[in-house]
Amino acid sequence: MNLTTHLAINQSLCGQLVSIEEGAAVVKLDTTPEMVADDHQLVHGGFIFGAADFAAMAAVNDPNVVLGSAEVRFLKPSKCGDAVILEARVTEVGGKRRRVDVEGADEAGTKVFSGVFTCFVLEKHVLEK
Repeated sequence: MNLTTHLAINQSLCGQLVSIEEGAAVVKLDTTPEMVADDHQLVHGGFIFGAADFAAMAAVNDPNVVLGSAEVRFLKPSKCGDAVILEARVTEVGGKRRRVDVEGADEAGTKVFSGVFTCFVLEKHVLEK
């Protein structure tokens, strides 16, 4: 299956698409010095969220998918050099609405992120008039 959404996304900032299938996707985020928030090498959570969002969009895989809302939990901090694997799965479909569950873990398998993303598949691109 080919990715049909978010084709211009910067995968060095939002993670690399590892796999995609009907209703599911996996994204790997390799954290870099540009993502660091302090002198302890803490990775800013926004980068983890961005990769989770990208995984959710890829799981829906429609050119007109948009994020409506997200309820997320950061379970463990990530530091520069960590790789975070984000697994997204569409768990509910209702009309235009898609619920996507996303789990993130480091390479040792420790959960670092959990979220529920509410996405919408629109008739046309959100910025088209």
